[in-house]
Amino acid sequence: MIRFLILAGYFELVMYLNVTGKLNQYINIHYSYLAYISMVLSFILAVVQLILWARKVRTHSHLTGKWAKLTSPLILVFPVLVGLLVPTVTLDSTTVSAKGYYFPLASGSNAQTAAEDNVSIQYLKPDTSSYFTASAYEKEMAKELKKYQGSGELTITTENYMELMELIYVYPDQFMGRSIRFTGFVYNEPNHSGYQYLFRFGIIHCIADSGVYGLLTTGWPQNYANNSWLTVTGKISLEYNQELKQNLPVLQISDATEVQEPKNPYVYRVF
Repeated sequence: MIRFLILAGYFELVMYLNVTGKLNQYINIHYSYLAYISMVLSFILAVVQLILWARKVRTHSHLTGKWAKLTSPLILVFPVLVGLLVPTVTLDSTTVSAKGYYFPLASGSNAQTAAEDNVSIQYLKPDTSSYFTASAYEKEMAKELKKYQGSGELTITTENYMELMELIYVYPDQFMGRSIRFTGFVYNEPNHSGYQYLFRFGIIHCIADSGVYGLLTTGWPQNYANNSWLTVTGKISLEYNQELKQNLPVLQISDATEVQEPKNPYVYRVF
């Protein structure tokens, strides 16, 4: 009976997330087909477990059957109640302020604090190197870079956002002086007067490896409030960041237009 309840509860939860459109805030939408497959399989297996339980229950006492009748509805409805009562909040600059943003470093007080708090560090750079060997990662990045080489304006879209952001951080020299256009939300970091970050929240595989990704920008025609969504155009330069102790690519803004928040503000890594 317990197996049936677990499988049925999982089926209900995934179905609820799919119907409400919240599934894409938990996993990379390019892997959503796996969630659908698991949902169907869990339903089939739940039916099988229910049949097996029904055959066995005849040999059990009346007390056992009564206990199952009382607890079954509660366990079945629990996953749905979690989905309904636990709010799914779109991440924004408030999340950045609360959790911070850090450039990928192997050590340091920020990384140590995050590890102690069991909180994943959010990176400026989407870092997929942990999914490859060192040589394979280098080959993969070089292969992706070839798609974007040239001198014309480079538009960063929802589809290639994670890929291009990683390439800009890995090969900043390849993008120096090139006109780049992309959309994101504003985050004003108190220690960077005259600069504003332009971010988007991204998911590599699932919410466990999500992060805030984007560029430090300067040369704004005006200061925008946190969470303002903008489409900007500018050119990449390289500057040393005292706060993060790293050379960072910085976008020198030449044009900025305020836009509506996208229907789905998240971006996803495509492999």
